[in-house]
Amino acid sequence: MDLESRSPASESRPSKAYRTTLLLAYQSFGVVYGDLCISPIYVYKSTFSGKLRLHEEDVEIFGVLSLVFWTLTLIALFKYIIFVLGADDNGEGGTFALYSLMCRNSKMGLFSTPHEHLTAYKLEPHREETRTSLSIKKFIEKSQTSRLVLLLFVLLGTSMVIGDGVLTPTMSVVSAVSGLRIKAPELHENYTVLISCIILVGLFALQHYGTHRVGFLFAPILISWLVCISSIGIYNTIIWNPGVVRALSPHYIYYFFKKAGKDGWSSLGGLVLCITGAEAMFADLGHFSNLSIRIAFTAVVYPCLVAAYMGEAAYLSKHREDLQQSFFKALPEGVFWPVFVIATLATVVGSQAIISATFSIISQCRALGCFPRVRIVHTSSHIHGQIYIPEVNWLLMLSCLMVTIGFRDAYMIGNAYGLAVITVMLVTSCLMFLIITTVWRRSVFVALLFTVTFGSLESLYLSASIAKVYHGGWLPLLISLIILMVMFTWHYGTVKKREFELQNKVSLDRLLSVSPSLGLVRVPGVCLVYSNVTNGVPPMFAHFVTNFPAFHRVLIFLCLQTLTVPKVPLDERFLIGRVGPPESGLFRCIVRYGYKDGRLESYELENQLLLRVAQFLQQEGGRGSSTNGAMSVISEPCTLVVGAPRGADGGPKRVQFKGVEAAAEELSHEVWELMEEREAGVSYMMGHTHVFAHESSPFLKKLAIDGVYGFLRRNSRSSAVSLGIPHSSLIEVGTVYHV
Repeated sequence: MDLESRSPASESRPSKAYRTTLLLAYQSFGVVYGDLCISPIYVYKSTFSGKLRLHEEDVEIFGVLSLVFWTLTLIALFKYIIFVLGADDNGEGGTFALYSLMCRNSKMGLFSTPHEHLTAYKLEPHREETRTSLSIKKFIEKSQTSRLVLLLFVLLGTSMVIGDGVLTPTMSVVSAVSGLRIKAPELHENYTVLISCIILVGLFALQHYGTHRVGFLFAPILISWLVCISSIGIYNTIIWNPGVVRALSPHYIYYFFKKAGKDGWSSLGGLVLCITGAEAMFADLGHFSNLSIRIAFTAVVYPCLVAAYMGEAAYLSKHREDLQQSFFKALPEGVFWPVFVIATLATVVGSQAIISATFSIISQCRALGCFPRVRIVHTSSHIHGQIYIPEVNWLLMLSCLMVTIGFRDAYMIGNAYGLAVITVMLVTSCLMFLIITTVWRRSVFVALLFTVTFGSLESLYLSASIAKVYHGGWLPLLISLIILMVMFTWHYGTVKKREFELQNKVSLDRLLSVSPSLGLVRVPGVCLVYSNVTNGVPPMFAHFVTNFPAFHRVLIFLCLQTLTVPKVPLDERFLIGRVGPPESGLFRCIVRYGYKDGRLESYELENQLLLRVAQFLQQEGGRGSSTNGAMSVISEPCTLVVGAPRGADGGPKRVQFKGVEAAAEELSHEVWELMEEREAGVSYMMGHTHVFAHESSPFLKKLAIDGVYGFLRRNSRSSAVSLGIPHSSLIEVGTVYHV
């Protein structure tokens, strides 16, 4: 291309991309890194809260610093920043994103939603699969038990992340507020608990403003915090013990375990808190971008944290008596109160990372049928992943308040927190083995090298955390067990409900054949019949027609389908097909969404759907044949602009299609009828279903379906409310399913 022909707009695109990346990196400080950056407040305190004690030498202090440095380097920097962020699912991160990526590249998932026809997700040529990786894939694909275990494993990691949403705000805020007792030792514990509760209520009350606004509000706070802890860390290193730099050598880890023995292993349950929040870098990926998160961590967060831990270790080497409050004791006298205020604000920021990740993960679970229906509010028109879930937000707040009031002690909360954090990381490492072998198609040796390197380190931390189950570690296990039960039971009940509908669907030929005997009446208007059935007639509609033999002249069976992809392109979202002969006026439409796509509101969906049906009819008329049963992707909807009955010049009515005016006579007869029926009114029909276990079912199935699943359905949002269907246009058909 000639240089003179390049437009200013094309020249500005790279600079605009750089600005966008830097802006996202700036916002990520307020959303992603808060949890990771406030860890220096409580890591040394938690590490030395057990049986581990300091001696005259600096072996323990230098060993703990070396462990912190290499844990941050290996897990946060190498594992997440370099490797795991590269396993994103088209820009989305988190445990479910890894599962989605595997499902799309193989048949290892339990979700059987076809996506292979989406051009945006065509599998690009990969290197040839090795024999071993192919064997692993085929083994899981052929074994229903293996696929079920894989889903449970994913749900375990997901439930632990949601459990982090309870423990992170509690641990962060309680640890920061406890610093008050350094300057006011007479302050009763009840006052620190009360202040912590007030801060937590304020944090969750801010969530409805959205990640975009919260990120801009919180980013300056966290940047100020990083500047403070790194500056004070460098100051303490120079003043108290510059020789602490030697602790970055890994041989101090060997000396540490040689001297501390079993007590050193037990202290790992507290030391693991130095990487809390590392998983949020991946879970919150949908809010930002790979590059922005990598830039922020590598250039700012990582060096600041290393400087902070180093300075605190230097202070401890000369002030062993201040072990339980080493962070606040290490602050120079003149900056204590400013840093305390920033620390308290930073703990609020730190809680934001896991709250945002919890919203993202629950949204993904809900879309894939693994979580009850909740209201999802999209808080940004530019970045779709930024969401707010009111019900989850207030439940998290209540849970945080209960843990704060019940535990009161940061040590007990820290034990619970560490177990939840390391479990999620170990789940990610195991899933990455399958990603490397089946998606990236690397050799099993490379996958084993990754999993063994990081998994062995995480297993060591996990073993130390499990040993503290009796001292608070039971809490994340209880929370994750409850969440896991809810998610798996909802998924199980949803699957059984869909299986019943597929097994009891009615063939169209049978329905049309009995129509004369039923005396069916066609009433004016259009009716959208919501169903999970992609072929045949749903049992709900057959039940309706049998008891009330009348339906609209234009009937569209509508199936909303969630694929195991993050987003479905708009031009590939609608599949339209005819059902039965042309004179029946029956159609079928499949609307395909990704698990990160927002659902269209009822009125917008109605407009988009009818315009695409009109386009389908016009294309069919142009071919001069009926495509009964065939589904077509209608990418660009036509635009119908109907004027007055007669034109301004007295001529015939004119209609605009795809920007080209055409006389009404040129339209197909069915398109014209569709327009007239829409003017008569549009109704929505869906089932009001009660699901019960069959009488012959075993006790556990009855408990799951009649008890847990029934309770969740009664107390979650109805389908009509979730889809925004107006009550005045809704027809609900009561049905009972015995599954």
